[in-house]
Amino acid sequence: MELFSGGRQLVGLDIGSHSLKLAEILKTNEGYILNQFTQMPLARGVITDGILTEKEKLTQTIKKLFGSANLKRKGIVTSLSGHSVIVKKVTMPVTDKETLRELIHDEAGKYLPFDSMQDVNFDFQILGENAFNAKQTDILIVAAKKETVDSFADAIKNAGLPVEIMDVDSFALETMYEENYDFEESDVDAIINIGASITNINVVKNGTSIFTRDFSLGGDAVTEALQKQKGITFEEAEKIKIETSTNEGSNELNRSLITYAEPICSEIERSIDYFRSISGGENIRKILLAGGGAKTPGLADTISHRLNIETEIVNPFKLIEINEKTIDTTYMTEIGPIAAVAVGLALRKIGDQ
Repeated sequence: MELFSGGRQLVGLDIGSHSLKLAEILKTNEGYILNQFTQMPLARGVITDGILTEKEKLTQTIKKLFGSANLKRKGIVTSLSGHSVIVKKVTMPVTDKETLRELIHDEAGKYLPFDSMQDVNFDFQILGENAFNAKQTDILIVAAKKETVDSFADAIKNAGLPVEIMDVDSFALETMYEENYDFEESDVDAIINIGASITNINVVKNGTSIFTRDFSLGGDAVTEALQKQKGITFEEAEKIKIETSTNEGSNELNRSLITYAEPICSEIERSIDYFRSISGGENIRKILLAGGGAKTPGLADTISHRLNIETEIVNPFKLIEINEKTIDTTYMTEIGPIAAVAVGLALRKIGDQ
């Protein structure tokens, strides 16, 4: 199993801090089709800041999820997120892949915040020649502590399922984007996934990542603010937030939710401003919002106004058909942004990059 491993089709398992999402995508002569999608709540506290703290509870929930989905395909591709994974773009001398791997391993201290690579799983992707020095090549390094990778892999294996690929949330979104959206070589877009507790930002140029950042703020921050304002339980506040996100709430509550989302908007703005400052003048063409937090009323308009960038909610089924015989298409359209990571994972294949 490799972080950038990847031709047979696999089942995508998105392990979020609030829920598990399972997607099966089949390739046909006409293109891809979503054949199965199931999600199930995960008890709070099982995963915190991308770290698995209660392995047995995760295993039991995965078993229930697969039992309800009744899937025959059992090869799993899943992903890491947040502080559990380090993603860094570096520049190194042009050489072959094996030599690069040795260089990264031997000189990890220069690039990654680890004292030793003995306890780290890492992989890398060659992005291409450096724009300013033809003798240098740009490399994207992904690394995670072995104990973190193993904890998730073991929880899945204990449910009786083999883990074939361990991806990263941001790159799963990139895979989903490449399959569904048109772009030119010079186009720069940002995919922002607002999960329950973590927000992932991935800026891509010509479909390839050029900037990533995760921060520990997500939809839970909005729920907690609503909980405090109304003096109710977290579960009651979450229910109100979901109802409002599906256009069942009042205009006053809509305005409250976007106010509660202010810390998320500010962090996104800081991240995009930082990217602009280091990118040599790259202009972001469009922002695509994914994750449950993307459905916060008025959020897309607010981000668009603050950053002066066209912003819309992602559609992971723009060019992927939904099997009407096995899935409620209306339901899938409504929860599209929530399914985005799982769709990207389900599109992976053994041996791809």
